[in-house]
Amino acid sequence: MDPRRNPYAPGAGTPPPELAGRDDIIERASIALDRITHGRAARSLIMYGLRGVGKTVLLQRIATQAEADGMTTVVIESPEGRSLPSVLGPALRAGLIRMSRTEAAKAAAKRAWGALASFVKAAKLKYEDIEFNIDLETEAGVADSGDLEADLTDLVVCVGECAADYKTAAVLVIDEMQYIPETQLAALITALHRANQKQLPVTLVAAGLPQLLGQMGRAKSYAERLFEFVPIGPLDPVSASQALCVPAEQEGVSYTDEAITEITSRTEGYPYFLQEWGKHAWSAADESPIDIDDARRATEIALAELDASFFRVRYDRLTPSEKRYMRAMAELGPGPHRSSDIAEMLGRSINTVAPVRAKLIEKGMIYSPAHGDTAFTVPLFDGFMKRTMPALGLAQRG
Repeated sequence: MDPRRNPYAPGAGTPPPELAGRDDIIERASIALDRITHGRAARSLIMYGLRGVGKTVLLQRIATQAEADGMTTVVIESPEGRSLPSVLGPALRAGLIRMSRTEAAKAAAKRAWGALASFVKAAKLKYEDIEFNIDLETEAGVADSGDLEADLTDLVVCVGECAADYKTAAVLVIDEMQYIPETQLAALITALHRANQKQLPVTLVAAGLPQLLGQMGRAKSYAERLFEFVPIGPLDPVSASQALCVPAEQEGVSYTDEAITEITSRTEGYPYFLQEWGKHAWSAADESPIDIDDARRATEIALAELDASFFRVRYDRLTPSEKRYMRAMAELGPGPHRSSDIAEMLGRSINTVAPVRAKLIEKGMIYSPAHGDTAFTVPLFDGFMKRTMPALGLAQRG
């Protein structure tokens, strides 16, 4: 079939042609943001889930709708190894510019601009990765103590006061939130808590891997009361079929029932994988309907491409001992698995492999769904590990 008409859009954060099965989450976020804009109480929203479930797409959709409704979004992707102040400063500057479009708003924002200047100046003394400069007069005594928790609280409160004067809401939109170090995460939670206490129109919509829940709980014990934690999982069979079939139907193409079953079962309902399989099924088919042979060919090609890119990029970040640990997990199946069983598979004690497990959690490769359990953060990664590492690649036993 015509490759120019292929409707599927696999990619990191690329919006799919049909965002199926997520209406409830989008509506919940919309209600919360509307309440905050109008001075009513609502908890910040934290979405968590594995890679490939569409968290980034949801964040983008929520942020776009918030902007369309007149709110000011401050969008951040928290990169691994960077400090929160280094990415927050430039993003807040852009947000304040958008809130300062009228003369009245500029006057209201003066204190927030001064707080941002003070915050950046003080943070530079502590965090070496800050390259951002702001050529404005600092606000003496505001966000300039050098203590991140106190300074970030001052800054977020000032931004919230500016948003209130501007009759809008400031929405912090943070992706990959699990990469924020816990001490800095604690400062952000404290700042949002203070803004909440003062009933200011500033809130957070964020996303991260499942370990984010534990990180936030350790950072501040009251986090569970301040935020609404929303799990994002694979699509149910009906929604998965919709995500696969609707884009094709809009191009006048259909699937046989057998092809739908093959693709939805192989992808386990994960939105990113549905886009990959759909793309290759379209390419494999000569005509409509796309049948079981096309779907099986799509499985073969999709796995080869994922092995060479999506999975490989993550695998190549691992040390030899980390690869062996994940290969042992794969030998046990998709998971989750008891950490003691993984250690036994490696022929080592649980204490000796604990540092490897901790490093893999830090890298976002695995997480602990329950005490003593370990699971992959990337769906289908167990199959990739088996294809990439022979069984003899496990650690030496005994």
